[in-house]
Amino acid sequence: MFKGLKENRNLAIIALIAVVNMLGYGIIIPILYAYSKRFGLSDFENGLLFAIFSICQFIATPIIGRLSDKYGRRPMLLLSISGTALSFFLMAVAPNALFLFLARALDGLTAGNIPVAFAVISDSTKPEQRAKAFGMIGAAFSFGFIFGPAISAFTIGFGHAVPFIIAGIISLIAVLLTAKYLPETNTHMGEVRQGKLFDFPKMWRTLFDPNVGLTFIISLIFFLAFSCAILYGFQPFTMNILKITASQNAWLFTLFGVVGLISQTFLVQRFSKIFGMKKAFSVGLLFTAVSFVIMYFSHALPLFIAASVILGIFNSTVQTLIPTILSQEADARSQGTIMGLNASYQSIGMILGPILGGAIATISIPATFMGGSLLVLVCFVLSFYILRPGLRKDSAF
Repeated sequence: MFKGLKENRNLAIIALIAVVNMLGYGIIIPILYAYSKRFGLSDFENGLLFAIFSICQFIATPIIGRLSDKYGRRPMLLLSISGTALSFFLMAVAPNALFLFLARALDGLTAGNIPVAFAVISDSTKPEQRAKAFGMIGAAFSFGFIFGPAISAFTIGFGHAVPFIIAGIISLIAVLLTAKYLPETNTHMGEVRQGKLFDFPKMWRTLFDPNVGLTFIISLIFFLAFSCAILYGFQPFTMNILKITASQNAWLFTLFGVVGLISQTFLVQRFSKIFGMKKAFSVGLLFTAVSFVIMYFSHALPLFIAASVILGIFNSTVQTLIPTILSQEADARSQGTIMGLNASYQSIGMILGPILGGAIATISIPATFMGGSLLVLVCFVLSFYILRPGLRKDSAF
């Protein structure tokens, strides 16, 4: 891993940015639900609070991705990470629930840093190196997610707003790192087709693009499944079925981060070499579905932990290979646009997933895992038809 970072300075900088960025998210994720409850939000209103981030992210990420193709990666990264920092500080000082919604909306509107960071990787690496590079960045995200919940657990005793302040400070560090050390990597600025910054008809048409369309559909369904089973179903299941404490929940988040770090650092590249990228992707989807089924049948914490380990390994594989596959299916001039579009499809999944999970949970909380498993199995079937040989890549989107 470290040898690869030395060989590519831009990759090393993006990895550092990913660590501090995910530290911020790792700090707030375990406490956001409890924090919002202090403002008197109902479960339904909490669902809206989570949804507003994804709605705003859905709208903003293709715009930021396309702007990064036209005007450069560096300014868009600075804008998006600064917005994230400001949203965390706004959460910390929120006098009422309205400010919570404003903060989450701001974070969503400026949440284009991940697809732009992926575009930097595409700019800076050869196609055959991208699975390894995306795996390194995924490992950096996991590294941040390991320590974020721990920081939250240790600091929340000093005041409920303290973790949000720390998350904001960490995000500001990412802004400074980007401003000082990251050069502009886009050598195709201005070469994208003229058109709208956000074009719903074009988004719809990209789902039928012979190169990238099916991968976009898989990405959308996969994140729909993940948000149904994990973003919604996970905490109600652990709290109401397994009866574990908030502290134990935080440790489960940390475990998930540790497994993801190991997977993305050591396993994804090996899986891709052993099976080939396409087969490794399919295997990752299959075992993700299996992990959800095991969670459905878990009535004891050890079995649930085992399922979480399986999920951590293979979810990391899938999430790493989705942008890797897209980067190879699209032409060099459209990497920012493609990554931005992918983030929007993921946002659609993360908007609809908790709604679907909530509907299923009214019947049975464990059934959210079975619903997620069935959706991932659809992705598994579709995965056999991606990376089709012989297709000519279109000109820039």
